[in-house]
Amino acid sequence: MSGGRVPVTLITGASGEIGQALLRRLAQRPGDPIVTVDLRPLSTGALKRPHREHFQGDILDAALWERLLRQYRPALIFHLAAILSTHAESVPVLAHRVNADGAARLLAMAADLATPDEPVRFVFPSSIAVYGLPSQEAKEAAAPVSEDEHLDPATLYGAQKLYVERLGATVERLGGGLDFRAVRLPGLISSDTLPQGGTSDWAPELIHAAARGEPYSCFVNPGARLPFCAMPDAVGGVLSLAFREKASLTRTAYNLGGPSLSAAEIIARVARDFPDLEVRFQLDRGRDRIVASWPAAVDHTAARRDFGFAPEHDEETLFSRYLIPGIRRRYQG
Repeated sequence: MSGGRVPVTLITGASGEIGQALLRRLAQRPGDPIVTVDLRPLSTGALKRPHREHFQGDILDAALWERLLRQYRPALIFHLAAILSTHAESVPVLAHRVNADGAARLLAMAADLATPDEPVRFVFPSSIAVYGLPSQEAKEAAAPVSEDEHLDPATLYGAQKLYVERLGATVERLGGGLDFRAVRLPGLISSDTLPQGGTSDWAPELIHAAARGEPYSCFVNPGARLPFCAMPDAVGGVLSLAFREKASLTRTAYNLGGPSLSAAEIIARVARDFPDLEVRFQLDRGRDRIVASWPAAVDHTAARRDFGFAPEHDEETLFSRYLIPGIRRRYQG
């Protein structure tokens, strides 16, 4: 039983790009009040009804969770807190503590709170990094990759995401009321927030640099290709999965997809709106190697079928309706 504690929706990593976008969308929906956790303070623009309280601190801090659980019972958890892919490779011990141990502790907390009568739904944004293609040639030859193929991550970050996916699915199978759902995100591009250091951030970084009238040093080669998704489409997919009845779901982990674009194609498209765009290629071999191991496209048939994932933006409207107008507004006003 909840023991008098207030049922809430909990978001960890709420100050990040996805967290801010998720908060804006959840504020438009009915439901439990929202409690957030992040190392950083929460943007004042994100503090809208029905936000209840922000806990600023480390997800590894047991005292933080003791304080939170005295007042609140998370009934729906979005676990976004993580050390992102490129940075994770340079701080492997810390990345393991946050990305693997931190998620495992939160899963254990959710499982302890959950009962068959009062389940806890745990939504985990995973990543395209769980995949690992052995070579550039294999990547170019591969069809859109489904959820059960090429699960051989080339990075610590990808291995940690895959571990949490499998741990969550295992804990759910043990019974008790935990309802675990994961969504594998492709490269994300937002017009509302600045990139925060992900391996696929060369695409949004380039567009922001163009809008500022600055040259951009691209750390991948011109042929580097990934699927990309507009932030509103990705968050819409996460929410569709989060609120879909369990009976309609056939998997615990789903791909979200989007247009497959190379660095050269993005540069050519952005230059149509910013003809003075200047791009220099300064290859970061580590990050370029990571991008080469990720699929050029993913199969998101299961997400379309099971929870109605239907991105609004295609290859053209991603730029013409979403990115270019939004980023222009940011720097013009």
